Amino acid sequence: MGLVAIAIWWVLQVYFFALVARLFIDLALSVNRSWRPSGLLLPVVEIVMTVTDPPLKAIRKVIPPIRLGAIQLDLGWTALVFAIFFLQRIVLSVA
Repeated sequence: MGLVAIAIWWVLQVYFFALVARLFIDLALSVNRSWRPSGLLLPVVEIVMTVTDPPLKAIRKVIPPIRLGAIQLDLGWTALVFAIFFLQRIVLSVA
């Protein structure tokens, strides 16, 4: 059971890193709308967006972004990060 728990923990950790990469990609897109990834960065961005987009869209249906004047605060990313941390703690306590 210990090896399985460690493997699950690492999968969750890699997914957390993908979410952090998604944060930086979204930040780059919000600062510079004309930015498009190219070269070696293109497949990395494509993988990160493909892996992180379905859970974030599902969470956004349940927790819609909060409007703050001209901007919207998306709490879906934060909720998903908390869920990953929570699942990691559960996996560590079981192992």
